[in-house]
Amino acid sequence: MSTEFEQAQQDVNSLSRKPGNSTLLQLYALYKQGTQGDVTGERPGGFDFASAAKFDAWQAEQGKTPEQAQQEYVSLVRELLVKDQS
Repeated sequence: MSTEFEQAQQDVNSLSRKPGNSTLLQLYALYKQGTQGDVTGERPGGFDFASAAKFDAWQAEQGKTPEQAQQEYVSLVRELLVKDQS
């Protein structure tokens, strides 16, 4: 795990405004892809909408290497930090 990725994980928690749901899902998916690789297991069903959305977001990142996902996570957090300061 890169130092930049670890720092971005800390930086995202320092945002003064919580990102929207789609951005939160993207952050979640990139984090999971960057730390665990491709999604495994079955998609949650029924009325577990939050877990299903997380599964779908992570599955959309399938095929990216952990390094790619970590770099995209870092870039997204940097964008959020810039927006947060304006």
